[in-house]
Amino acid sequence: MSNEQTIHEFDLNIIFDYFSNTPRQGPGSPEITLKALSFIDGLTAKSKIADIGCGTGGQTMVLAQNTTSQITGIDLFSDFIRQFNQNAQKLNLQDRVKGIVGNMENLPFQEEELDLIWSEGAIYNIGFERGLSEWRKFLKKGGYIAVTENTWFTQERPSEIQDFWQGAYPEMDTISNKVAQMEKAGYLPIATFVVPEDCWIDYYEVQNPQMQESFLEKYKGNKSAEEFIAYQQYEAELYHKYKEYYGYVFYIGKRIR
Repeated sequence: MSNEQTIHEFDLNIIFDYFSNTPRQGPGSPEITLKALSFIDGLTAKSKIADIGCGTGGQTMVLAQNTTSQITGIDLFSDFIRQFNQNAQKLNLQDRVKGIVGNMENLPFQEEELDLIWSEGAIYNIGFERGLSEWRKFLKKGGYIAVTENTWFTQERPSEIQDFWQGAYPEMDTISNKVAQMEKAGYLPIATFVVPEDCWIDYYEVQNPQMQESFLEKYKGNKSAEEFIAYQQYEAELYHKYKEYYGYVFYIGKRIR
C-alpha cells in the first residue's frame, strides 16, 4: 500500500462499516464537547443546532443532554443515522434530537435558520475553508460554529509526517492560519483549544487488534479492506511517533456578517 493513499480512496462502505463499531468516529470525548459548548452563549429551547457529519452521535447526545435545543444530526451513511436515532431513543431524547441522511455539500436548512453548527472530526470531508464559507449562510447573525480540525502545532515538522498529511489532507495548516481563515469567512474567533492527546490515544485503542482482526475476517480476501486496516494502523503509528507536531484543535467562531 502506498503511504500516499488517502482515506477518501477506500470503499466508503468499508469505512462506514469499520467505524460503526466505534463509539466516536474521530478523536474526542464528552469532556471536550462540553468544554467547547461552554463558549456558546444564548442557547434556549427554541434554538436550532445542526451536527454535521454526526456519525453515530457520540458528541450529539452530549450536546442534547446539556442543552434544551432542537438538534438535527446529518451524516451520509444511513447505518450511522439508524444507530444515531436508536441512541437518541435510548436516552429519551427523540422528541428534540433527530438524525437524517444528508450531504454536507447540500444541507437541508433555510438561510439563517440555525443558532449553532457543530462538526467534530468531519469538516475535512468538505475542507475547512469551504465548510466555514458555505455553511455560514445557514447561521443566524450572532450564531456560532464549533468544529474540530486536524492542525499543525509547529511551522516545521519531519518529512515523514509532513508527507503523510500532505497526501491525506493538504489543507492542514497551523492554528494561526486556521484562525485567519475563520475571520476571512465572516466569523469572530471566540476560542481555540487543542483536543488532548488522550482523546487520540483512546480513539486508536478502541480500534484494537482484536477488532481489526475480526473485521479482516469478515472481509477475508478483500484487498480494499486489508489496505484500509493497514492505513489505520499506519496512521496510529505515526500519531504515536509525531504527536507533538499535530492534533485536532477545536475552533469556535461567531457569525458577525
